[in-house]
Amino acid sequence: MREIVMDTETTGFDAEKDDRIVEIGALELLNHLPTGNTFHVYINPERSMPTEAFEVHGLGDDFLRDKPKFSEIAQGFLDFIGQDSKLVIHNASFDMKFLNAELKRAGHPALPWNRALDTLAVAREKFPGSPASLDALCRRFGVDNSNRELHGALLDSELLAEVYLELIGGRQPDLVLDQPAESRVSNMADTPGSQKARARPVPLPSRLTREEAAAHAEFLTRLGDDSIWSRYSV
Repeated sequence: MREIVMDTETTGFDAEKDDRIVEIGALELLNHLPTGNTFHVYINPERSMPTEAFEVHGLGDDFLRDKPKFSEIAQGFLDFIGQDSKLVIHNASFDMKFLNAELKRAGHPALPWNRALDTLAVAREKFPGSPASLDALCRRFGVDNSNRELHGALLDSELLAEVYLELIGGRQPDLVLDQPAESRVSNMADTPGSQKARARPVPLPSRLTREEAAAHAEFLTRLGDDSIWSRYSV
């Protein structure tokens, strides 16, 4: 099963007017495990970046001016998410509105709403009345979000992936999103229950008594040399 965990950053909150996407971050999960495949791009919003948005994202006009427009990255984004992979998004209605508004401007079909899995809704259903922001869920599940000084789409996607796996039943022991696959594999050797059994340096003594051994030998003699036991025993 392929899923795409993703996040967007925008100039504001109104996708229907002049607010635009300035960053997309996404990562791929196969059977709830990260593959290391990611999609990350900064986007020229073709408008000025409001002061309040700059304070949240740290992305200013000078930084975004030479970045590609959404129309230039749209096909690459669509290729990455594929045609039927579930899109795991926190507060999915917000991101889906912006994505579909941008896709419409670029001349692409809208993404079906049923492709989105909203982790905000999942968290509110699982923990009714409790805070359900991404930061709150990181605290609940012990996910380290200390690097989240500013909102960044790829970092938020990585945090969301860990939160999502906790929401659906618990993280895999080798889920370390910021390490290469080789490191993740080596870490599995240190996971309780994953070590290979080793031979004992000194074999355990037999618990068979002499009387039991003699009775067994006598029983085999009575069976004869043609018995299955005699033919296959060594």
